[in-house]
Amino acid sequence: MKNNTFYFVLLLCFNVLCSQTKIVDKKIEIEKIVNSIQLPVIPNYKVSVTKFGAKGDSITNCKSAFDKAMKACAKKQGGTIVVPKGVYTINGPIHFVSNVKLHLEAGAKIRFGSNPKDYPLVLTSWEGTMLYNYSPLIYGNNVEDVAITGNGIIDGEAKDTWIKWKPLEEKDKLLSREMNHKNIPLKERIFGEGHYLRPQLIQFVNSKNILIEDVKIEDSPFWCVHLLKSRSITLRGLKYDAQNNNNDGIDPEYSSDVLIENIKFNNGDDNVAIKAGRDNEGRDNSNSPSENIVIRNCEFKGLHAVVIGSEMSAGVRNVYVDNCKAGGYLKRGIYIKTNSDRGGYVKDLYFSNIALGKVEDCIYMTANYHGEGAGLYPSKISDILISNVSCESASNTAIVIEGFPEKKVENVVLDKITVKSAKNGMTLTNTQNISVNEIIIGDKIGVPSAVK
Repeated sequence: MKNNTFYFVLLLCFNVLCSQTKIVDKKIEIEKIVNSIQLPVIPNYKVSVTKFGAKGDSITNCKSAFDKAMKACAKKQGGTIVVPKGVYTINGPIHFVSNVKLHLEAGAKIRFGSNPKDYPLVLTSWEGTMLYNYSPLIYGNNVEDVAITGNGIIDGEAKDTWIKWKPLEEKDKLLSREMNHKNIPLKERIFGEGHYLRPQLIQFVNSKNILIEDVKIEDSPFWCVHLLKSRSITLRGLKYDAQNNNNDGIDPEYSSDVLIENIKFNNGDDNVAIKAGRDNEGRDNSNSPSENIVIRNCEFKGLHAVVIGSEMSAGVRNVYVDNCKAGGYLKRGIYIKTNSDRGGYVKDLYFSNIALGKVEDCIYMTANYHGEGAGLYPSKISDILISNVSCESASNTAIVIEGFPEKKVENVVLDKITVKSAKNGMTLTNTQNISVNEIIIGDKIGVPSAVK
């Protein structure tokens, strides 16, 4: 009996030592990723949109002026488009070319019109399926060295317009998924007029060396910032007030080498949702996982803080979340979700130094999202380290981890997790090799009373 106790203590100490060593290793890996990301290089040419007739009176349609400014930069092989103080209405999208920065000065606001006829069809994706749909309001395809900066506001003006499509989208959502499952050629996946899939606010596709910094983002039709099949991305200092349905803050999808830092979220949906394609199409792109993503020094507020999935069929790996806190209620803090139609994997994740307030669930990993899936393509969730996480209260469950019987969630380290109060403690289903150290759920017990 004494020998068994000795070996148990030895094993526990070994696991704790390993977890601390991993924390040091992960810090080094974070810096390697950050140092590998290239910021855009923008030529010195600079021009104001007012030079081309833009008026910040909130009434004049400035679409032509912004297009002319973009063309002027293209002729100079790039430059900076300055938006001075004022409210600029744009009836149609801004389409980026390479080597251009869009800079919104303090007091500047860009507000977009909502007539679908003003938004041409472009290559995009919708909830993990590639297709042609209305252009995102700010869009770039196959561009590099691009930036959106400044202390101004980008307003999608969607709450009284695009958002009314939400109840109408189900038929088109199901059609897009059917096209995915049946491998319908991309050129035949035409949406737009007569369909009701809302466009994203900002999207870059097949692009690299992207910077979005300091601007405030409001009232998006759908996802706010969508990085699709892109790499070398820096998002910092952003501020959000986007409360519509599906107003995710940042969605990297099939994207790599991403830094998300010093951002103040306030979203009607997920703050950061890391994705990698859906079902058949995602599995066919398994060489393009979302990977090497760093999220640090952020303040979360919205539906969920950091989410992986549920569209993750090409795989998600090497995600690092460090030194973040919640500024308000969240349904879930750390949320990993997939189902048995997705396939793919979620692995090599690191969460540390996270302070949450009131939540429904603090940490939730599930391979059975919505109970969906035929069971043919279960996903693998593994190799996760969660350390130094605190939470004020969980109205449902502190920690949930559930895998599939044939593909269990494995190799998870939970180290120094404190949830001050919770309706339920921890549930583990279809898991293996889950290591715990200093997990406190509910009030600390304190000193035991003596026998009288």
